Amino acid sequence: MNEQTISIGRMEHALSLFGNFDENIKMIEKEFNVTVTNRGFDIKVSGEPEDVSKAVRTIGALLKLLNKGEALNVQNINYCISLVNEGNEERVEEIAGECICITSKGKPIKPKTLGQKKYCKAIEDNTITLGIGPAGTGKTYLAVAMAVHAFRSQEVNRIILTRPAVEAGEKLGFLPGDLQQKVDPYLRPIYDALFDMLGSETYQRYVERGNIEVAPLAYMRGRTLDDSFIILDEAQNTSGEQMKMFLTRLGFGSKMVITGDITQIDLPDGKRSGLIQAMRILKGVNDIATIQFTGQDVVRHKLVQDIIRAYEKSEEARPKG
Repeated sequence: MNEQTISIGRMEHALSLFGNFDENIKMIEKEFNVTVTNRGFDIKVSGEPEDVSKAVRTIGALLKLLNKGEALNVQNINYCISLVNEGNEERVEEIAGECICITSKGKPIKPKTLGQKKYCKAIEDNTITLGIGPAGTGKTYLAVAMAVHAFRSQEVNRIILTRPAVEAGEKLGFLPGDLQQKVDPYLRPIYDALFDMLGSETYQRYVERGNIEVAPLAYMRGRTLDDSFIILDEAQNTSGEQMKMFLTRLGFGSKMVITGDITQIDLPDGKRSGLIQAMRILKGVNDIATIQFTGQDVVRHKLVQDIIRAYEKSEEARPKG
């Protein structure tokens, strides 16, 4: 049995570290099979030497976040634990403090993982960015946040968001309503992100002025998009022809972000994904960045990470060919 003591300089940090009903510290105790007790400004960690070392390093990483003004929650505690398990906890400060934009309710939007920070930096530094990864990694949400930031900073005049309505296929005609009503369900995740950041009234005003356009991919054909921040979501469901059509819409003063999950392709059998093709063809092209997220970048419920890992293991175990 081993024991280490950590001194905490500020009582409010000790309170934040333990959380309501000690819920934060219980996560660390459960993960590393240690016992954590506190007396005033001192925290004692007891357990097996390696477990104690990891728990102490996790607490140290969380204190760095608190010193940077970050609030602790289940997501960033789990992320600190994963960084410690990888031996990368010294990088935790890289994800603290940076705000992309503020939502309509006054909530700051920030990258929550190193992968997300790399993604936002790539969007800032490149004209075209491809964000590839599993569900819950913030690909679309952060792209919309970067678009709103660019729009508010007057770097662009328009935000254009699009995605293919692949699941509808030729059946769109059988759905009730006009074309916009038929494709709206496929654009709902984009609407949700915009409503969150702008509020529904502001969003509606910008749509009426033509500053924001949310439309199916087919609407992009034949256009040149200048001074715009353009996001193509669910790009794994584009064909090669559609992807080429979209990429060649790029105009002067514009940025493009293309997001997708190549493990969730809904194209008919035998049809190749334009996103996979673009990743190969555009590799090494100057001013185009490709960021690949992993399960560690998932910022939804921890169970989503576990589900993604379980599916990855299942895929790896399947016989090839």
